[in-house]
Amino acid sequence: MSFELLIYGLIPFAFVSSITPGPNNMMLLASGANYGFRRTVPHMLGISLGHSFMVLALGFGLIRVFDAYPLIQTALTYVSVAYLLYLAFKIATAAPVEKGAAKGKPFTFLQAALFQWVNPKAWFMATYAITAFAADQTFWAVFVVSVIFAATNLPSICVWTVLGQQMTTWLSSPRRLAVFNWTMAALLVASLYPVVFGV
Repeated sequence: MSFELLIYGLIPFAFVSSITPGPNNMMLLASGANYGFRRTVPHMLGISLGHSFMVLALGFGLIRVFDAYPLIQTALTYVSVAYLLYLAFKIATAAPVEKGAAKGKPFTFLQAALFQWVNPKAWFMATYAITAFAADQTFWAVFVVSVIFAATNLPSICVWTVLGQQMTTWLSSPRRLAVFNWTMAALLVASLYPVVFGV
């Protein structure tokens, strides 16, 4: 991978695809607002490292399995949509932390990492990164893509958690929090439109 491709191609793509709205960022915004930054750290780390592992897995052969058996990818798409709809419901019905701390908790590291495998946007990001920037799928190229994504993704998604946390005071009203959570759930569902439209 050339230095020019890294600077002018991979890094901008990793940044833009990481910081723009999507399932991960909508969930982090809601988690930051409901649980705060510190309690959302495992969620953020799970996203970055889980997605980095996905890039490695695709680059080291999984992408060829999907090419050979496209029905697997189609089935995974349906599972992804169903799970994201379930998460949207959980966000919409989340109780205020003061009243519902026992009912809900932020994603753990493992949950966030595993979530990447049913996140349509994460699949797109990882697949495009490998095909566009590590087409030869050599160990070095795949490794560099994976590391660049992790290094770019983590600070990008932190922005959404901080934004959610900064809204905590405004969301102290149960009514406003309910409106916020339902809005986040609606945006999460809306993020599925390109996936469903393409199914």
